[in-house]
Amino acid sequence: MTGTTAEPVARVALTPEAADVVRRLRAVHGPLMFHQSGGCCDGSAPMCFPRGDFIVGDDDVLLGLLDDAHPEAPPAHRPGEPIPDDVCPVWISGPQFAAWAHTQLLLDVVPGRGAGFSLEAPEGVRFLIRSRVFDEAERRWLDSCPAPRGRDVP
Repeated sequence: MTGTTAEPVARVALTPEAADVVRRLRAVHGPLMFHQSGGCCDGSAPMCFPRGDFIVGDDDVLLGLLDDAHPEAPPAHRPGEPIPDDVCPVWISGPQFAAWAHTQLLLDVVPGRGAGFSLEAPEGVRFLIRSRVFDEAERRWLDSCPAPRGRDVP
């Protein structure tokens, strides 16, 4: 997408295939969350956890909320409001966000063994991130709405 559009753009999105897996996992585990790993154990795999099983740090950044019922139109988070149970927040560490701020992350799923701590591991699939670089108009729009930090989200 190029041009001077002021259309909202999501920092993170979900493929229909990944949405199917998220729906199955939420049916078993309840509300979910993702954290985009910055390396170590499982490389830079997106990790899926039951909501509350992963402690979000004060400097972690909320990339966005994923709605598996409407993956093409992720909902926005309203500052100061709790995150509803029927959507999945996607978090990333502050330093990782600084490195990836110019890209949209697309959460996808492929056959294979999931990361050891991530909920999809027994499903025979693994989540992965695809990305694309934001165009100039998208970057300007995103600059006008900073992503919330862990300390800002109840």
